[in-house]
Amino acid sequence: MSEHNWWIVVNEHWGKILGGLLGLVFAILVINIGFWWSVFIFLCVAIGLLIGWRLEVSKNIGLYVNRIFAPKDDKQ
Repeated sequence: MSEHNWWIVVNEHWGKILGGLLGLVFAILVINIGFWWSVFIFLCVAIGLLIGWRLEVSKNIGLYVNRIFAPKDDKQ
């Protein structure tokens, strides 16, 4: 199979390839460090990806940071 054909296969089946690789990484982590530590690592990665995506979309880091750390109004 030529290099061009490999790119066609990767472009058509990128979701399956990514899912398989994530499953492999998760299985290796579970074997080496345990299930709950592996889940914790995947949650941290997901949160990091979410924050990165939000920063990339908004293009304005200052407004996003201010919204997260804005002081709450004390209403009584």
